[in-house]
Amino acid sequence: MSQKYCWEVRRYNGSHTCTRACISQDHSKLCSDTIAEAIKPLVEVDPSIKVKSVIAEIQSKFNYTISYRKAWLAKQKAVESIFGGWEASYEALPIWFEAMCHKEPSAVVHFETMPAYQGDDLVPDIRVLHRVFWSYYPCIRAFRHCKPIVQVDGTHLYGKYKGCLLVAVSQDGNNNIVPIAFAIVEGETSDAWHFFLSNLRQHVVTRDGVGLISDRHESINSAIVRSNGAWSPPRAFHMFCIRHIESNFLRKFKAPYLQKLIVNIGYSRTVREYEIRYQRLREHGEAYSSWLDRISREQYALAFDGGYRWGHMTTNLVECINSVLKGARNLPVTALVKATFYRLNELFTRKKAEAEARINAGHVFSEVVTTKLHANQRASGNIQVSCFDRQNEVFEVREMPSGVEYAVDLRRRVCDCGKFQVDRIPCRHVFACCANQRLDWQVYVHEVYKMDQIRRVYRVRFRPLGNPTTWPVYNGPRFVGNPFLRRVAKGRPKMTRFLNEMDTRMLCAPRRYKQCGAEGHSRSRCRQRGGASADPAT
Repeated sequence: MSQKYCWEVRRYNGSHTCTRACISQDHSKLCSDTIAEAIKPLVEVDPSIKVKSVIAEIQSKFNYTISYRKAWLAKQKAVESIFGGWEASYEALPIWFEAMCHKEPSAVVHFETMPAYQGDDLVPDIRVLHRVFWSYYPCIRAFRHCKPIVQVDGTHLYGKYKGCLLVAVSQDGNNNIVPIAFAIVEGETSDAWHFFLSNLRQHVVTRDGVGLISDRHESINSAIVRSNGAWSPPRAFHMFCIRHIESNFLRKFKAPYLQKLIVNIGYSRTVREYEIRYQRLREHGEAYSSWLDRISREQYALAFDGGYRWGHMTTNLVECINSVLKGARNLPVTALVKATFYRLNELFTRKKAEAEARINAGHVFSEVVTTKLHANQRASGNIQVSCFDRQNEVFEVREMPSGVEYAVDLRRRVCDCGKFQVDRIPCRHVFACCANQRLDWQVYVHEVYKMDQIRRVYRVRFRPLGNPTTWPVYNGPRFVGNPFLRRVAKGRPKMTRFLNEMDTRMLCAPRRYKQCGAEGHSRSRCRQRGGASADPAT
């Protein structure tokens, strides 16, 4: 081929050695649209399905191994087909919330929007969604009968728009996680956390004496300072997750051999335990104890928290909810909100049935507490009791054969072991005192652990929204996503195919028109070529 300065093999009698050993089985007719239709049932069940799982499904179904990009495109198309597009989802969000509030007027929804501009001109009747806070009425009522503890955390959204999902959860007397509020914000900023915590305090967590557990993010601390005492003592008590303190310590000192000691210091139930473990940390180095001294003891140690932790040292409850919602975090915004609605409805329905079944069986306390109570009651056998004040219910107990002594004040609900005031259920020393004085130990179990109280947590039902044609007409502005939060692809997809000598068009020199000798154009684009078609102006 004289013009291309290369040879073209038309026929070769022998084995080919110029091709790759492994030829791709990605069939050209098996396009992403066809794959999207095939994987719709899988995506509908699990929107967070991995791309590798999609490739394996297509391999087993069509006996072809598709490329990673084609599988990824097919998954995105399937998500959009099932849950709607992103722009349409932003438009549907206020319509869905208005229909939900119409069915349940006691629900709370609070939007923060920004004006939309096209160039320098303000676009009327269009608002950019900045933040949204929502809490369903069953969740608001449920918190009144839960433990007075709230755990908050944020998790990133994986969809076409960046952002964070903020979640607040509590716990009932049977150790079940109860989500109470959500928010979609631009990120974990001080303003975003102030928006979330202010609405949470105003609409959901309205009682005082509540414990708030979070990580040590600076934006959360800043939002609490700006709350004008709403999240400060005596109305609320802000405490830190011991796992995050452990992580911060390791990042600062790179001392993994002290990792368990830091955690044990936080889990110390008595002042004596705390001082012993703190002294061990100080012996390893003054810098370690000085770093820990910068954090208030009331915010990380059980011995000094005043009982407001209820034994919760981490934010594991809200981390569990984040993992449950992981599949919904890459969905369009309205689909994400709907996922919280229907999953909470399923949770409340199931837990209410379980509570009623346990009450009908004659159980007074929750299953978790009953197990602990039986264990403590069995452990109270080898304890000697000395009564010091029968009227005020003050006793001293001695464990045998160790001889360790503890003071017990039943009226103040205090035991020197620390378990009674932390868990709010009788420890083995309290059981020994009640057996010695013929007292009813059930009166010392907190109300939150009783089955009647647990049933009240799930008493309010979610209301179905019905057919969208029956929803009220929405007359508000149209919502759009924040263009500054939209994820931008980093360039066009790169070709991953290995080139060989057969790819003459890719390996040859740049295109050159042989008549003029210039590069970058062909005969039809040459300016030096004569004729009317070369230059219309002539």
